[in-house]
Amino acid sequence: MPCLPGTCDYSLDVSGGWYDAGDQGKYVVNGALAAWQLMDLYERSLFTGDWEGLGDGLLKLPESGNHVPDVLDEARWEVEFLLKMQVPAGQPLAGMAHHKIHDLAWTALPTQPNADSQPRYLHPPSTAATLNLAAAAAQCARIWVLWDWGFSQKCLSAAKTAWKAALANPAVYAPREDSVGGGPYDDSNVTDEFSWAGAELYATTGDPAYLKAVTTKITTAGFSWKDTGALADLTIARLPLRFPLDRILAARKRILAVADDYVHNVQSQGYPNPFSSPDGNYPWGSTSGTANNALVMATAYDLTHKQVYRDAVLQSMDYLLGRNALNQSFVTGYGEQASHNQHSRIWAHQLDPKLPSPPPGSLAGGPNNGLQDPVAQQNLPGCAPAKCYIDDIFSYSTNETAINWNSSLAWVAAFADTR
Repeated sequence: MPCLPGTCDYSLDVSGGWYDAGDQGKYVVNGALAAWQLMDLYERSLFTGDWEGLGDGLLKLPESGNHVPDVLDEARWEVEFLLKMQVPAGQPLAGMAHHKIHDLAWTALPTQPNADSQPRYLHPPSTAATLNLAAAAAQCARIWVLWDWGFSQKCLSAAKTAWKAALANPAVYAPREDSVGGGPYDDSNVTDEFSWAGAELYATTGDPAYLKAVTTKITTAGFSWKDTGALADLTIARLPLRFPLDRILAARKRILAVADDYVHNVQSQGYPNPFSSPDGNYPWGSTSGTANNALVMATAYDLTHKQVYRDAVLQSMDYLLGRNALNQSFVTGYGEQASHNQHSRIWAHQLDPKLPSPPPGSLAGGPNNGLQDPVAQQNLPGCAPAKCYIDDIFSYSTNETAINWNSSLAWVAAFADTR
């Protein structure tokens, strides 16, 4: 894959990894979050002893049957791609991570990857991508040490290199204007990424230099690919033997306070949704807010074993599966009225009967009263925020899929399966 003309003069093998959403783009920032959630799902099992559903041979993967938990094989597919996105030694910004790769221009729906005629390019590095890579690679290093020592050391080396590169280049931002042929995933505040990466590197290495960078705290704003500060507290609480006691107690206290707020959301709204915005709006990918907040409540249950948290998580799953204002399951293949026309160039059965529908378990973005696409604007004028959704392949603002939304669903579904 060559660089976008005028940005660098080399090419990288960046095969592998997951297409992010409805197109053939691959992005480090949300890819690292998605990989982190799958690896955290495994690491949670070490913390709680809940191994059900996390063994080998349970998923339909090429690696199934290799004596490694399938969820780790799936995460490794993305982590290996992330490592390939690092700028090589000897190049300007060596050790940084290229922000993304995607087509030069938008393609039509449907467009299968093998029929995509658009040139695809590496886009310039960013500090946010570099720190996301550092966080996921540091987590990879401590998890894989028992399964593949060589891969573990490769991840650790990449994480340390990325951290040093980010320290040397702390303000290299992906531009918001870089939005043709793929999403910009812009982020000009990377304090949270430094904190998250610092927490992961400290948890893996014990080097106090990393701990000094851990400055963020979980709040009711939750987390997303752009706001990763909350993940530092989640990592601290997950690994109490690796952090100082004062850090552990403070993180636990904050997590429980945030989880209490989410439980209140579940109990006080018309339908059991732990997500609630101050202005009452539903943003792009609102279902991921539901799943992410449910993850926090599940963590609170792991810390306390209080049934109120468990019940709220299960009710949140109910919301995603149809107990909502639309009587609509947002998960393909589950529920009497389930989404099945999610925005995708690959899963495009709505447009071409020869192509597949989204596979079972695919999470739609859900209600979004921003109505940023023509189909939503035409069909949903004046909609109540919780009902601003249409199951149409062209409604990318309400019906797209994304890897970091599905990784949240996978995490919460695995929790529910053990409860």
